Amino acid sequence: MSKTHERGFIIPIGGGEDRIKEMQIHRKFVELSGGIDAFIVVIPTASMLEETGPDYHRIFSELGAGKVEYLPINHRADCDNPEFSKMLDDATGIFMTGGNQLRLSAILGGTLVVQKIRRANAAGVPVAGTSAGASIMSEHMVAGGQGNESPAEGTVSLAPGIGLTNAVIIDQHFTQRNRLGRLLTATSFNPFLIGLGIDEDTAAFIGPDNVLEVVGSGTVTVVDANHLTHSSMWAANPGEALSLLGLRLDVLGEGCRYDLTAHIAYAPDKHMAFCSLPATDENMSD
Repeated sequence: MSKTHERGFIIPIGGGEDRIKEMQIHRKFVELSGGIDAFIVVIPTASMLEETGPDYHRIFSELGAGKVEYLPINHRADCDNPEFSKMLDDATGIFMTGGNQLRLSAILGGTLVVQKIRRANAAGVPVAGTSAGASIMSEHMVAGGQGNESPAEGTVSLAPGIGLTNAVIIDQHFTQRNRLGRLLTATSFNPFLIGLGIDEDTAAFIGPDNVLEVVGSGTVTVVDANHLTHSSMWAANPGEALSLLGLRLDVLGEGCRYDLTAHIAYAPDKHMAFCSLPATDENMSD
């Protein structure tokens, strides 16, 4: 495990990442994990496909990671396996696969495995997760909800995540499944949270300084409700459309950065902030 006192990178991936050609996101993760000196531990628990663990073993091995293991955790009792615990102690990179985030949280939640992941990340080990593995990273996790919907009471359901960060709430397959409405609803519950809507084949590399950089072929949509002037969430009836005034929306392509502390977006390789667009009907037209 890394001995640095800085938190390790937190890397939510929107799912559907390139796992055959350039593998740009995985390549950068391997580099952050130590390259030929890396020991990457894969947690395929969210998936019920037997090939998921071996597939990521192949990917990270092909990209030059020195050692790769995957943990066949399918029941809560598996989380007490001392061999798995030792692997997580020694890991220089941890990766959680996609699948079902409620399966992931129901099996891992409150276990020694989650404690090990949190401690490793706090000690400098990068933790990446794709799709379900991305959603569970935050303290508050998007557990379900409908796409193709305007923000409305009941559009999204939340559950506790593993709490690597309490600054954001993450949704994945974002543009592909039209999930803006449910992310807006999620941020309306508590405007402190910054919503990250991450497209497929796209990742947000969140550094120890709380600045994220976008890597991949899609975009990361940042919903900032910090300066919300009005929300009807608290008084809305089930299914009722929400009024959310004063939202800020940034759409970040590859190389763009976002400072989660200062709430400022930056263009690629520049230090000039974008002018954020208010999330009005006009700016969200088809």
